[in-house]
Amino acid sequence: MKKIIIILFIGIVISIGINEKEKILIPKDAIRFRIIGNSNKLEDQTLKLEIKDKVEKELYQIIGNSNNIEDARNKIKNNLDKIDNIVSNYNVQYDISYGNNYFPIKEYKGIKYDAGNYESLVITLGSGEGNNWWCVLFPPLCLLDEEEDISDVEYDLYAKKLINNFK
Repeated sequence: MKKIIIILFIGIVISIGINEKEKILIPKDAIRFRIIGNSNKLEDQTLKLEIKDKVEKELYQIIGNSNNIEDARNKIKNNLDKIDNIVSNYNVQYDISYGNNYFPIKEYKGIKYDAGNYESLVITLGSGEGNNWWCVLFPPLCLLDEEEDISDVEYDLYAKKLINNFK
């Protein structure tokens, strides 16, 4: 009986160890990007994604060659007018905030994003009562999200490499 209990215990410990996936933590000195829809109506969520696509492309033009967070931060601050110009072309009230903004906890593809206030660019459309879209702008994890053919394992490897390159 004692042997069976010991064997079961060892089996459980090994099973937990095999199934435990290494968590990647986003560094505190990251810049996030978030866009919040006016509501969850289809037209508001579609508009949110359309604006997100255009703003995201502009942001990568602005910070795409940044080698450190200070450089990325300064480029964003100095180009907020470009972001404003994009969003102002749509028939929606909006607010653009760059600074410390609250984010709820999230886990995506094995990467843990803790809840808290983070340096970020947040665009709130209308009343901001709809679902939001967000990603890590620097290090540039948003680019990984755009890869449709990337597996979870490849995502983890690329994310670890990007995070380590910008520490």
